[in-house]
Amino acid sequence: MQATTTATNPRRTARPRRGERIIAAINRDPRTAEHGTRNDTVLAGVLLLGAVCLALFTDDGRRPDALGWTLLVAAHVPIVWRRRHPLLVLAALVAVVAPYHAMDNNHTAVGPASYVALYTLAVTGRPLRTILTGIAVLTVSVSIMLIVDTHQALELIRTSGWVIAILFCGIDVRYYRQYVAAIVERAERAERTREEEARRRVAEERLRVARDLHDLLAHSITLIGVQTSVAAHVLTADPERLDREAVAKALDDIAETCRSARGELRTTLEVLRGQDTAGVPDARGPLPGLSGLPDLAESARLAGADVDLSVRADDVPPAVGAAVYRITQEALTNAVRHAGPKPSVRVAVHGERGALRLSVTDDGTGPDPAGTPGFGLVGMRERARSVGGTLDAGPRRGAAGFEVTAVLPTPAPTRTAHPTTERTA
Repeated sequence: MQATTTATNPRRTARPRRGERIIAAINRDPRTAEHGTRNDTVLAGVLLLGAVCLALFTDDGRRPDALGWTLLVAAHVPIVWRRRHPLLVLAALVAVVAPYHAMDNNHTAVGPASYVALYTLAVTGRPLRTILTGIAVLTVSVSIMLIVDTHQALELIRTSGWVIAILFCGIDVRYYRQYVAAIVERAERAERTREEEARRRVAEERLRVARDLHDLLAHSITLIGVQTSVAAHVLTADPERLDREAVAKALDDIAETCRSARGELRTTLEVLRGQDTAGVPDARGPLPGLSGLPDLAESARLAGADVDLSVRADDVPPAVGAAVYRITQEALTNAVRHAGPKPSVRVAVHGERGALRLSVTDDGTGPDPAGTPGFGLVGMRERARSVGGTLDAGPRRGAAGFEVTAVLPTPAPTRTAHPTTERTA
């Protein structure tokens, strides 16, 4: 017993309806149509059959002779190439039709082929060329008919309105196709723009998350490393006189740093997961701005740095505040890591008209030139550029240490509040 399967032809199921095919054929440029030559060959055969019928059954007194039939058939041959060379096809048709009319054969039989050639020229050519060509064809036709038969010439002039109508119909169809093509092109361009904008936003979001993770992990791991070294030093310095309080404080600092890092890391990852952070216990909400600078200073002090924090700004935009926070976090991390033991660090945030200035300086030795470069300075510059600001980082001029300065614009003038200064002895 043979098993049979029913396969669905995708072409048959996806085939558009007849009305859709007709509209598509009207909107499509005839020069780009599939099987154009085949279709024009069929059209030429249909026009020739119609011409033969007209020559046989209308105006019996002008039925073509052998040469007339030959010219009548030859007039329909160029129709096969009307899409590729419309002007040459019309010229060839006029060259064959002129002697046909001059021999006073049936003048109606070649009309449909002439109209098709004129319409094709109007649809595919420029309007000015179409109008000039139509005037030339009418002039030649009337001149020939005046020589053959004055009555037929007057009849041709009377019916020349059909020729003009066909030409303007072709021009109108041409403009309509150009209009439809422009709409389709704008729609495709808009779709491409939306896709590019979506890709750009995804790339920016990935870069932002990468910067957040780098700043968070580098800062937290550096502090944990320093605090662990402090605990290890206390344990090994004098085992007989163990300072349990110092060890417990170092371990508590490590635990607090881990909890803070875990909360910020969860907040950052929630952006990628697209989850609601309302029901997450450890989620800390948005990353802090200027209000989080004292916590950064305290964390750096726990790691052994002497931090002098001065903040003279208020009501800054959230994006600028977040940039200041992250730049300060990375600068303090670098100071703790590279400035040597117990560095003195000064952090100054001052608001002025239309801008916010940040300065982080230390008196340490600075990073090792032979070391492997990281992404800290790059990330700080990207943070500043993300809000339209600038950042400079390098060794201090005329003094030992490293300096990071940033100028971040604010949309509105920053209101100067009472100095909020936090210093350590």
